[in-house]
Amino acid sequence: MLTFRRALVAAAFFLTIFYLISSSSSNPPSPTTLAVPKADADVETAKHASTTGVTDKSSSGANTAQQNPQGQRPIQDMSRMTLYEKLAYQFPYDVESKFPAYIWQTWKWTPAHGEFNFRDQEATWTQQHPGFIHEVITDKVAVHLIRLLYASVPEVVEAYNALPLPVLKADFFRYLILLARGGIYSDIDTYAIRSAVEWIPDSVPKDAIGLVIGIEADPDRPDWKEWYSRRIQFCQWTIQSKPGHPVLREVVTRITNATLTMKRNGTLRGVIDKNVIEFTGPALWTDVIFEYFNDKRYFDMTHSAGSIDWKNFTGMEVSKRVGDVVVLPITSFSPGVGQMGAKEYDDPMAFVKHDFEGTWKPESERHIGENK
Repeated sequence: MLTFRRALVAAAFFLTIFYLISSSSSNPPSPTTLAVPKADADVETAKHASTTGVTDKSSSGANTAQQNPQGQRPIQDMSRMTLYEKLAYQFPYDVESKFPAYIWQTWKWTPAHGEFNFRDQEATWTQQHPGFIHEVITDKVAVHLIRLLYASVPEVVEAYNALPLPVLKADFFRYLILLARGGIYSDIDTYAIRSAVEWIPDSVPKDAIGLVIGIEADPDRPDWKEWYSRRIQFCQWTIQSKPGHPVLREVVTRITNATLTMKRNGTLRGVIDKNVIEFTGPALWTDVIFEYFNDKRYFDMTHSAGSIDWKNFTGMEVSKRVGDVVVLPITSFSPGVGQMGAKEYDDPMAFVKHDFEGTWKPESERHIGENK
């Protein structure tokens, strides 16, 4: 039976709940703008857990974090944005987030197909990364995935569809998937020797790093231009990134703009295999990374001894950190090649083995320069 005292207690309870609800809803969290504090541009050698490397140049304590706005972001009119701004809006970068547990690879067929010939290589990525989502994306699936992820940026979808060569699309896809979703991309002809958990040195906080790259080529020889596009060339057959990283944003912007310009001019069909390295491959990738290292929007260059260039990375044997990027030595992604200072597969810094199949190239052009 509802007594007067019980009725009074119930009324007080409901009034209290109503007050708490009304007071909390009257003060919603205000959206903030994306903060991009500058990072220290000095290159520091990072001591890896499995090496005896020592710190070469210490950081001046600059904050490398690029904060994501907390709470709900305001809706913005994208019609007046540049492509770079659209990508920044759609795929914001939060360096303090975790590296997504994705592994992305591409090939003509999935591992379930009878003509899939890379089962041994593909399996190592799953074995070394239990708990990761591992996807081998076919060309047909890639088209639909790009349409889904970049529906709000139709010029990117148009550029992807317009690329005339499969290798161009394969290059573009790796940048696109990492920009939108993050994780690890690695070519289908690679073996995972060690887990990506070991790629970043223990001395470097993972919430201060958003991109992990390796050196592909360090040709200390007079005729290096006959074999490689850059004196130091960064590898893009294996990349680890958090979503929205500015390097990926810039690469996607350049490829999209260049592709659409050539399409309008009627010159896109003239792109041939030999143009790939400069158009979408490691030459473009390397150029954008070096420009990022020297970009005053992201790095405080006031106390820098000079521009960061190939001389900062030639001959390196342990990891180096530049702001929010960890650069791995050539041994990490190219062990056992027998040149340019690369060590063997059992070296503590050997993380990925690449078979250098170069399946998009004619047989006569594969493995060039390896035995010179």
